[in-house]
Amino acid sequence: MHPTRRTFLGATALAGLLAEDGFAQLAAPHFAPKAKRVISLFQSGGPSQIDLFDPKPGLKNLRGSDLPDSIRRGQRLTGMTATQTTFPTAPSLFEFKQHGQSGAWLSNLLPHTAKIADQLCFIKSMYTEQINHDPAITFFQTGFQLAGRPSIGAWLSYGLGSENKELPAYVVMISQGTGRPGDQPLYDRLWGSGFLPSRYQGVKFQSAGDPVLYLSNPDGVDAAGRRRFLNDLAKMNEMKYEEAGDPEISTRIAQYEMAYRMQTSVPELTDLSKESAKTLEMYGPDAKKPGTFAGNCLLARRLAERGVRFVQLFHRGWDHHTLLPKQIQGQCGDVDQGGAALVQDLKERGLLDDTLVIWGGEFGRTVYCQGKLTADDYGRDHHPRCFTIWMAGGGVKPGTSIGETDDYSYNITADPVHVHDLNATILHCLGIDHTKLTFKFQGRHFKLTDVHGNVVKKVLA
Repeated sequence: MHPTRRTFLGATALAGLLAEDGFAQLAAPHFAPKAKRVISLFQSGGPSQIDLFDPKPGLKNLRGSDLPDSIRRGQRLTGMTATQTTFPTAPSLFEFKQHGQSGAWLSNLLPHTAKIADQLCFIKSMYTEQINHDPAITFFQTGFQLAGRPSIGAWLSYGLGSENKELPAYVVMISQGTGRPGDQPLYDRLWGSGFLPSRYQGVKFQSAGDPVLYLSNPDGVDAAGRRRFLNDLAKMNEMKYEEAGDPEISTRIAQYEMAYRMQTSVPELTDLSKESAKTLEMYGPDAKKPGTFAGNCLLARRLAERGVRFVQLFHRGWDHHTLLPKQIQGQCGDVDQGGAALVQDLKERGLLDDTLVIWGGEFGRTVYCQGKLTADDYGRDHHPRCFTIWMAGGGVKPGTSIGETDDYSYNITADPVHVHDLNATILHCLGIDHTKLTFKFQGRHFKLTDVHGNVVKKVLA
């Protein structure tokens, strides 16, 4: 079905005006949204909730003791620890304190995040069924553990479009952690469009050279020449579309036009010369270094104020099976100041109220040590049974914490929140009923949340 004839969000007709690229303007959300856009700060690899957000002081007296069977309950283990004969309890080496009027608990690894604690909503009871990285990240992104379905950013691009015709609706940036530089890879399909038209996939910005691949004109081609070339190419593609009726041909025309417009908009976006010294100082010394997490956070704010619907920053390096105390310090040093500055910057500019910011990874880490436990070192395996994320802005109640875990941070004891629930809540903040954002493919109406998901009302303002 051609995208201009599809139904959107159960609406009976499309809005009347056609966009510049030939696609229909989209219908309004189901109800008044609190958020207009999302910035996802995805910490790839699985940050340790026990060392960052979920203090368990009682573990100090249990150091080295085997994790009780009553806690583990025969739950699935990865291949990396399944052959261990013991599962020694490893208390965190880092100190925790309460911060702000909300009294949020954070470890001393996150001093900048601690300063914005009253802006944050912590969910300490996240869980997923996926225990290994690729299926877990794929599940977080698409609602399914196998590749092939649209990413959440693609769903939002399809559902709500962009407020800026000069920039993509969905932008992705990747930074490499200093804690573990050789960490898990990331694949472009994680921000792909799946069975949605490919115009809704994320556009990855590069840290070197052109921010977007092939954005510059080839040698010997000026702007006027490129414009003539695109006009002729569009006519040829339109002829092909009339012959074949393939909607991807219209997508191709639209993407060529977007690339042409980005030749002006992207250089302006990435030019930080007009940012104040105060702003750059707030984001920290890495803010001017392309490809760093802090630098990407600053670009995320600039994208948000230009109307980009979904901005996703992936930061690699959180997979700490060994040397966790050393490696996690590097990771937190990478992300703490930039992430906190982003929230504060959005607030100061009046953008936080309608921008939803989300920080977290695909799962958490085990309380037991992987490998040898020593006085100053331990590793932690993957743990999908409970982990922590935080949210800020865009319809979320600030200064709150929901969910509880047992004394080992191993099982959830109150307010469990599944990945499907989180995605349903994100869509709700954007004014979308997650059960109605659908796309028909192979005879079935697919959704981001499939047949699952409940909005987590406790996090809503």
